[in-house]
Amino acid sequence: MSAVGWSRFQFAFTIIYHYLFPQLSMGLALLIVIFKALYFKKKDIVYNESARFWTRIFGINFAVGVVTGIPMEFQFGTNWAAFSNFAGGVIGMSLALEGMFAFFAESAFLGILLFGEKRFGPKVHMLSAVMLFLGSWLSGYFIIVTNAFMQHPVGYAAGQGGALHLAQPLTYLLNPWALWEYSHNMVATVATASFVVCAVAAYYILSNVHVEHAKVFLKVAVVTGCAASLLQIFPTGDGQGKMMSKYQKPALAAMEGKFTTSSNASLAIMGQPNMATGKIENPIEVPGILSFLAYGDFGAKVQGLNSFPKNQQPDNVELLYYSYHIMVGLGTLFILLMLFSAWQLRGGRLFRNRALLWVLMLSFPFPYIATTAGWMVAEIGRQPWVVYGLERTLTGASPTVSGGDVAFTTLGFCGLYSVVALLFAYMIMRELGRGPESETSSVSLGTGLPASSH
Repeated sequence: MSAVGWSRFQFAFTIIYHYLFPQLSMGLALLIVIFKALYFKKKDIVYNESARFWTRIFGINFAVGVVTGIPMEFQFGTNWAAFSNFAGGVIGMSLALEGMFAFFAESAFLGILLFGEKRFGPKVHMLSAVMLFLGSWLSGYFIIVTNAFMQHPVGYAAGQGGALHLAQPLTYLLNPWALWEYSHNMVATVATASFVVCAVAAYYILSNVHVEHAKVFLKVAVVTGCAASLLQIFPTGDGQGKMMSKYQKPALAAMEGKFTTSSNASLAIMGQPNMATGKIENPIEVPGILSFLAYGDFGAKVQGLNSFPKNQQPDNVELLYYSYHIMVGLGTLFILLMLFSAWQLRGGRLFRNRALLWVLMLSFPFPYIATTAGWMVAEIGRQPWVVYGLERTLTGASPTVSGGDVAFTTLGFCGLYSVVALLFAYMIMRELGRGPESETSSVSLGTGLPASSH
């Protein structure tokens, strides 16, 4: 494998591993706010204990996310120096802002959430939960803005030597691609967190431990998971798809396995792309749907992959096609599962439906798979560009770094991340074994009286 190939592999490996953690943190941040708000409304200590429990899980997850995220920054300088020289004058601002929110705002308010409830009181504690949520979601936005520039560059100007610099900061920060990508990504984080909370709740109920807390977990997580799963499809997924149909037509064609240009374009539900013949084998297609989804018109013309030069086509069409269909297929299953679970919540039937509880407990890995597939669609679809239409991936790599050096450091990351995974699993299992705190809290709701128990 070439040096560029190894650099791409290393970045893909480290970013996929790293993003396992932020997606849960950002989703949990919202759920913690909901638990705290319900505590203030219902004055039921179980909700506050639920918030405490998931804050501890957040803290472990956040710490590992920070550790695994640091190498991503260094790779811009070690493996992608040419890209950094070319685009660093633009993306540097959003990366710096992300670091500020992630390391300062999130860390400070997380500390108050974990250790400051008795010292600062319930109102400040509630405020810190809200600020943690805002900090984590702002941090996510700045990362998305950076990626969106690579997908659809705006707000830049070329300077001496061809390097880019930031000419219009607001245009850059409000990139329309970023707005849709961000909304799609963030509802995915809520779906991930909801499935994780449901899985833990189902485990507790099936084990007959912490049952009252588990019921609260399920009530909140099923509702948020249902809403997030629906929002994944529309409007966020639809909006993101329309951006691709406008600005990344080769990627759209590859995602859908569409090789030839046609009107009334069919949507391939299933099938296998054959690059040699330029056809989908064993297809199950719905006529006109792709035209409608891409352009809002059943008769609209959709360009096929063969209408673009080879050097503008994604370099791994099969992987892009299958990643997209895995993402969409799992997203559809999430909607069905969460809608059925929400229906079962009526009258408390979900708490007695052991078969459904088993399904919820075993389903938590699948949102991680879906989000990983979604990011693969975004990044493989952008190829062969590192900054779409401006700089190719082959020219963005560091010219003096050898493939052997990158391969060696990749093996090092594999070993280090294996140790991190074992440590993370140990700490999470310890917290799950400890469970939500069951003792009566002495923290009041600001009325001078102890919070009532259930």
